[in-house]
Amino acid sequence: MYHEAKSSFAHHGVKFSNLEVDLPAMMAQKDKAVAGLTKGIEGLFKKNKVTYVKGFGKLSSPSEVSVDLIDGGSTVVKGKNIIIATGSDVKSLPGITIDEKKVVSSTGALCLSEIPKKLVVIGAGYIGLEMGSVWNRLGSEVTVVEFAPDIVPSMDGEVRKQFQRMLEKQKFKFMLKTKVVGCDTSGDGVKLTLEPAAGGEQNILEADVVLVSAGRTPFTSGIGLETLGVETDKAGRILVDKRFMTNVKGVYAIGDAIPGPMLAHKAEEDGVACVEFIAGKEGHVDYDTVPGVVYTHPEVASVGKTEEQVTALGIPYRVGKFPLLANSRAKAIDDAEGVVKVIAEKETDKILGVHIMAPNAGEIIHEAVIALQYGASSEDVARTCHAHPTVSEALKEACLQTFDKAIHI
Repeated sequence: MYHEAKSSFAHHGVKFSNLEVDLPAMMAQKDKAVAGLTKGIEGLFKKNKVTYVKGFGKLSSPSEVSVDLIDGGSTVVKGKNIIIATGSDVKSLPGITIDEKKVVSSTGALCLSEIPKKLVVIGAGYIGLEMGSVWNRLGSEVTVVEFAPDIVPSMDGEVRKQFQRMLEKQKFKFMLKTKVVGCDTSGDGVKLTLEPAAGGEQNILEADVVLVSAGRTPFTSGIGLETLGVETDKAGRILVDKRFMTNVKGVYAIGDAIPGPMLAHKAEEDGVACVEFIAGKEGHVDYDTVPGVVYTHPEVASVGKTEEQVTALGIPYRVGKFPLLANSRAKAIDDAEGVVKVIAEKETDKILGVHIMAPNAGEIIHEAVIALQYGASSEDVARTCHAHPTVSEALKEACLQTFDKAIHI
């Protein structure tokens, strides 16, 4: 809201003076929202007769969890089935200690007491770019240091390049193919020692705050897996069968603790399917139709395969693209940077992947998710009436361009 007021309002004829950020008020609103949501979950527990035990749990048998309670003491919770849903933690980097003050994780990045003048983000994945984008819009100078040659490696290459150009236009600085080899927090700020990923001359990068965002790791150590002999892979992820059961009968696992995309909505689908299996019904999660969203501005959302993945599979395909510059709604709201890209099988026209960079891309993508789920062709979407003016029309036009020709370019 602050960024929009600062950068866009005047274009729309809305003028004011003395615009400023009240960070404590902003954080209070955030805390209130989080508290309300978590209390809502506790309310759902009560409504559905779920017993909530607060503490650190460890598996002591295939039907027992021993819990060190937050309020002191311990207890044992017994059950016919156990589902491990312990999620993930921030992946640490050698030689860097996260103190959540000067060197922060994504958790600490949401609780800073003042806007850092210089913020360095280590890692150019979803979370690093989202957090960098937040503080960039509030006035921080943001530099992103990434070991790999590209940002968000899972993203479609063409969309990724456009995304990076857009972030650079927003004054993001990127140091790709760069390795962090040292971190000094003895002074007022932080001094990072960097060197090229391939090796070479070192240099120092100074910051007020450093965000460590080099990925996440399953939170599976110290919870008693060894006691029961529950199998994990080298990354610490719990191995499960198609019914989410581990190698120990009655012990299941879901979400970030098992293989698959580390996303909250994927974990939710896992949880529902797992319980359906336990109840003797059929559960199902299609990981090929799990959408991913980068909550920057504009947002970047995708579902299905990238052009690189389709090429690697040797599938003949067609691509349709539509720029937001040609979309009425995006032009009217003066937010027309972005593109919609659709990839479809050449012979059948079945949609294989959709990639959207646009305002509210995270909402628009679900039309594409349903299209993939039902095996729709690009012509199916193109011949479906879309309300005008909406940003969603850009998806219709990209589908038109995929199977034939877009009308508005």
